Amino acid sequence: MELKVDRLTKQYGNKITVDRLSLNLRPGVTGLLGANGAGKTTLMRMLCGILKPTSGTVTLDGYDVSTEEYRTVLGYLPQDFGYYPDFTGMDFLLYMAALKGLNRQKAKRRSKELMELVGLSENAKKKVKTYSGGMKQRLGIAQALLNQPKVLILDEPTAGLDPKERVRFRKLIAELGKENIVLLSTHIVSDLEHIADTVIMMKDGQIIYNGAWDDSKGDLETFYLAEFDEEGLE
Repeated sequence: MELKVDRLTKQYGNKITVDRLSLNLRPGVTGLLGANGAGKTTLMRMLCGILKPTSGTVTLDGYDVSTEEYRTVLGYLPQDFGYYPDFTGMDFLLYMAALKGLNRQKAKRRSKELMELVGLSENAKKKVKTYSGGMKQRLGIAQALLNQPKVLILDEPTAGLDPKERVRFRKLIAELGKENIVLLSTHIVSDLEHIADTVIMMKDGQIIYNGAWDDSKGDLETFYLAEFDEEGLE
């Protein structure tokens, strides 16, 4: 399984947000780092087929991101995820499961499993508007996993999680990355140090680093901060 990005470009007027970017993603956890405006979210939205590129292609084993075959194996958590405040947590997952084409029986079983997985079982019947920021984030992670995706794209998924929740989330992502393609964008460099098989750094719409990271290369966060001069970091 391979997600292939070939000369991907997104341009708004005279501004190029993603500039002829090419990369191949395979099963494992890939961490995505970069300052504000580096093009990370634009890239992720194109990988999900939400945003149409100016030029270039994104394919999974030959299937374009615009096809139904691709959408059925995709899980996505955007940075600003929309909720229905008067839904209960469980009702929200059942609604999202219906949108993803799960039948009612499977939707109920899968939603219950995921509420337990993200630690929200005791709050399943409470309205989302009563959830804390961290609880809403965990609910967002759960909806991204509803269809047991082969490609999982997560934009700032640990935002709002306390340290204990982040540890649990890292373990979950590491497990999912054993068989699936996981792309994780975060400003918390330590999260990537623990679980990322590959680290990608973006600057001005281009990739400036793409590869494995180990202690022999020094501290990842120190390198990252030096590269971006600690300005505009998310």
